[in-house]
Amino acid sequence: MLNMADGLSRLGALAENPVVRTLAEAFAAAGFDLAVVGGPVRDALLGRDTHDLDFTTNALPDDILRIVKPVSTAQWDIGRAFGTIGARVQGEQVEITTYRADSYDGVTRKPTVEFGDSIDGDLVRRDFTVNAMALQVPAVKLVDPTGGVEDLVAGVLRTPADPRISFGDDPLRMLRAARFSAQLGFAIDDATAEAIAELRSTLKIVSPERVQSELVRLMQTDDPVRGIRVLVETGLIEEFLPEVSALRLEVDEHHHHKDVYEHSLTVLSQAIALETSRNPDAAPDVPLRIAALLHDIGKPRTRKLEDGGAVTFHHHDVVGSRMARKRLQSLRFDTDTTDAVATLIELHLRFFGYAEGAWTDAAVRRYVRDAGDLLERLHILTRADVTTRNKRKAARLASAYDDIESRIAALREQEELDSIRPELDGNRIQEVLGIRP
Repeated sequence: MLNMADGLSRLGALAENPVVRTLAEAFAAAGFDLAVVGGPVRDALLGRDTHDLDFTTNALPDDILRIVKPVSTAQWDIGRAFGTIGARVQGEQVEITTYRADSYDGVTRKPTVEFGDSIDGDLVRRDFTVNAMALQVPAVKLVDPTGGVEDLVAGVLRTPADPRISFGDDPLRMLRAARFSAQLGFAIDDATAEAIAELRSTLKIVSPERVQSELVRLMQTDDPVRGIRVLVETGLIEEFLPEVSALRLEVDEHHHHKDVYEHSLTVLSQAIALETSRNPDAAPDVPLRIAALLHDIGKPRTRKLEDGGAVTFHHHDVVGSRMARKRLQSLRFDTDTTDAVATLIELHLRFFGYAEGAWTDAAVRRYVRDAGDLLERLHILTRADVTTRNKRKAARLASAYDDIESRIAALREQEELDSIRPELDGNRIQEVLGIRP
């Protein structure tokens, strides 16, 4: 729960940040207002680390550039058309944007950029109330026209305006709702969730690149499963990743199999736990996480009901790999990510052949060769794919994987020895042993 006394203290510390103080003094000296806005204010109140500093001001872009030049080592104006000037101040990158009062056309929803004249007007056009707060500096005054603090205390995501208007302005905000739910652990209020379900088809006007970027940011959170559930429950995922909701296979009373959708979410959670335990200081492994989520998407297409109640999914690994490649390409993922995800999905069943019977050293080497640079990720994905409640079976599979990792390490050590061992031909052997020809 948010402790307001602690939160206000942290706002004071934010205002004393050397970068914030430097800019606050520069803008005040020039006769303009300045406020830290959005995520940094939210995170300060929550006691979360903040990595980016964003500011809003009544100064126009030309004025912003003039003010920051003396106190920064670099400036860039690539966002000038949107009122944004970037700068590097005391080693930190910041963005400063003129108050906005944009309007949107009714077809593409692209904004017609208009500069505003009040901070309240700027804040009410933002995506969620918890992001629509600002800290005016150097006065250290919190501006919260939409009830963001109240929603922080309640742990709720809500739009400042009617959600149908907010999402109509920028449909990508619907996907952001899932990301912030995962990032902050917040619930989405009923009206906002209903609007997402109602307007989900409007996501098609958003470019694949923007959708991909937001999906990546969701997968980088500590709990992407929470966000995936939001996307599935609202139906939004149907618009860009329908293979996930298709995992909710119908189960009848005669043919039984585990819930593939819930299994996939469990695999994703377990993969993240293994990833962070093995590489605690590494950045989130997005290709691994996507592969964990999508590893069984081939099952709906390969599902076959057998006599006696059995259900089979023969070759779902190969089919799923092809499906994942096609989907990631449509979302404009880079080639390396697409190849990594597709390969991990194609290979994710290979280990279970080892668990069912002994492999020769040649088979182990082939497994390593096929995985290539993805071997460590494949280790994690395969271990995470064990979700059985049968403790004996789970222990047997874990033991088998310990064994294959040990064999791989032993074979690598042997191959390293072989690579440095000098080659001896017949003449050299005779020379070493003192034998005449």
